[in-house]
Amino acid sequence: MLQTRELFDSLASRADHLDNQTLADAADALSACEQAATACAVGMLAEKEADELRASINRDLNCADVASATRRVLTRGTDADHALLAAQLQACVMACENSHELCAQHASHHEHCRLCSEATNRAASACREVLTSLRA
Repeated sequence: MLQTRELFDSLASRADHLDNQTLADAADALSACEQAATACAVGMLAEKEADELRASINRDLNCADVASATRRVLTRGTDADHALLAAQLQACVMACENSHELCAQHASHHEHCRLCSEATNRAASACREVLTSLRA
């Protein structure tokens, strides 16, 4: 299986100062976040108190979609539109934090919420790292 870092390394050299390892780490965290948030939403739908979890389900689905879009924008490589990328990363941080907030509250009761909470936290941190690199 192709590793994310190898994929970034295979692209033409970057004209910007974004580090391939930072980008690869973020892409991997976003992929894991998308998977965890989607699985968590499905897990909550299967719970008997699914109606009470509606806000968490919506936040997870929003997070999964935003993480997916962010990963795709991030992996486009050279000649990235930094303003667009920064806005997308900021939106992703917000979506991850929103999902994390509610899933963390349910983490002691639902394993899928614990896993989602961890994945959203990692993805938000990875997005912040790329944002810091963009501003440097």
